[in-house]
Amino acid sequence: MTDRSMHEVEDPVERAILVGAPPPERPRELVDEHLEELELLTDTAGAEVVDRVVQRRNSPDPATYIGRGKTEQIRSLASERDASLIVFDEDLSPTQGTTLEDEIDVRVMDRTELILDIFSQRAQTAEAKLQVELAQLQYMRPRLKRMWTHLSRMGGGIGARGPGEQQIETDRRLIDEKITKLRNRLDKVAQNRDVQRKARRDEFTVALVGYTNAGKSSILQGLSDDEQFVEDRLFATLDSATRQVDLGEGYDALITDTVGFIRKLPHHLVASFRATLEEVQEADALLHVIDASARNWERQVEAVNEVLDDLDTPSGRVILDFHKIDQLTHAEEAALRKRAAELFGPHVLSSVHEEDGLEDIRRVLRERIRSARPTVEVTFSVKDGERLAEAYREGEVLERRQEGLQIVLTARVPENVLGRWRGQDGVKVRRRDAA
Repeated sequence: MTDRSMHEVEDPVERAILVGAPPPERPRELVDEHLEELELLTDTAGAEVVDRVVQRRNSPDPATYIGRGKTEQIRSLASERDASLIVFDEDLSPTQGTTLEDEIDVRVMDRTELILDIFSQRAQTAEAKLQVELAQLQYMRPRLKRMWTHLSRMGGGIGARGPGEQQIETDRRLIDEKITKLRNRLDKVAQNRDVQRKARRDEFTVALVGYTNAGKSSILQGLSDDEQFVEDRLFATLDSATRQVDLGEGYDALITDTVGFIRKLPHHLVASFRATLEEVQEADALLHVIDASARNWERQVEAVNEVLDDLDTPSGRVILDFHKIDQLTHAEEAALRKRAAELFGPHVLSSVHEEDGLEDIRRVLRERIRSARPTVEVTFSVKDGERLAEAYREGEVLERRQEGLQIVLTARVPENVLGRWRGQDGVKVRRRDAA
């Protein structure tokens, strides 16, 4: 009997040509940066980049985005490089995508479709799969004809996998019905998430945000001593994870890792992941993780801030953390500190590879918790051991003294604990200025 495993072969790696069509005023450095990121995305999706093409245009060509001459050049290049995929850094209209595929006779994708495909591969939880499926269907709906072409040319591969394959063969009415069902299911997920948030509102919550691959998952792993999947690729982790983290000195917090952001993050994805991103809106603090080793970290910060602004996130909750400082020389670290102070003011630096490299994060989060707890003077009976134990367990006792048959504590105490104390006989609570 023949062992089938001896005859199994891996699918051939797709060969991709990247195409950028920036406006004339965009600096060359920025053009190269965008294409480098597109190459990382393409690699994450599972294709090998074999060439790049750049065509500067004042405005997109309505039919092909890049014009007939450049389209013919790419057709010849695809044949020469044996390319099976053309990836555009710009978003293509349905008409442009169809025309380009007809002219080049090779599958064409834009940046949005590529990112959606990566998310399709990376989604693990039922919620993330629902969110990605909704985003894909919304993207596919006006592009049905082109998607049919994808499937006829190749029964799978980048951009042709995921939940759309059955729906593509139906009409728009069935896709609309599917979109409605997905939205209803995600609404229920959002309701359940809201219930979970209310159940833990007594906890101090932190959301990790940042550009994809900045190191958020590594930080959560380092803070919680919990094994997380950490890979040096864009969107290595997609599903959010929440861990209880001991911050030291009797403080702890619930810290949630969120999906990484990126330039030109597809609107369909932002909309579909809104339930997950509500963790960002509702968190007591946001730790914005920045890759200090990235030469373009300032532009990455801008991209993340654009998404945070779209989510109406209060800037006062944000803590800036420059991560991966172990990859900098002393001179580079000094320059980074100076530049960060000029742009943003207070910030912290961190590294998961240095001893106590996360201590600044723990310290600043402890300070945030302290500032969120009002300082009060509470008076109760010396016989009330339950109240005394709760004060030490739930709060931070700053001073304790006994006055006759009463105990007087000066303490920082969570609001929910104060609410319980105020309604109890024999307990007096008086606010004081924060210490």
